[in-house]
Amino acid sequence: MTRPRLLDLFCGAGGAATGYHRAGFDVTGVDINPQPRYPFTFIQADAMTFPLDGYNAIHASPPCQDHVRGGLQNDHGTGWMLAAIRDRLEGTGVPWIIENVPGAPMRADYRLCGSQFGLPVRRHRWFETSWHGFSLVPPCDHSRPAVGVYGHPHGDSGAWRGMLPGTLETWSAAMSIDWMTAPELSQALPPAYTGYIGRGLLEHLAAAA
Repeated sequence: MTRPRLLDLFCGAGGAATGYHRAGFDVTGVDINPQPRYPFTFIQADAMTFPLDGYNAIHASPPCQDHVRGGLQNDHGTGWMLAAIRDRLEGTGVPWIIENVPGAPMRADYRLCGSQFGLPVRRHRWFETSWHGFSLVPPCDHSRPAVGVYGHPHGDSGAWRGMLPGTLETWSAAMSIDWMTAPELSQALPPAYTGYIGRGLLEHLAAAA
């Protein structure tokens, strides 16, 4: 059976791509920076100008730094990309997904956290979809200790009091990603998120066929 083709824009080292691949997609990643550990077909290019034709679906993770809440905002000059990439995707005629942090200027069709998938990581992310998807996973459960996968590995004491040790090994296990460096992990999506969304996307593609 031929896998549908999914374009992974702003792909990073391939956390999102791996989830889509496991769901059943043939994934091609695009990023302006080299990604030597990206596990699938990779093209180094500008996601804002890369041709979008020839794919069955498109995922985009534009830079999130300008959208972080809690007084951590910095002007990185990339905040405009979210609305601009949405405009590009809406003109393709194929299903699309945009991922970003809570508080970004987007509709949150899916609000996902690692705890919803049994992962010891609290990485909250929003997903806007062209088909207005909705989440059926249980709510977050923050009652258990978690690994703080951000910044840099924090050693045996963890990122904050009560957190689990933060090393490359514990980060890899918490994210269910075993091929990335620590800086790559700090920016990655757990594949469980896009595996879940990807299965819903396959159902949407089948219904639209």
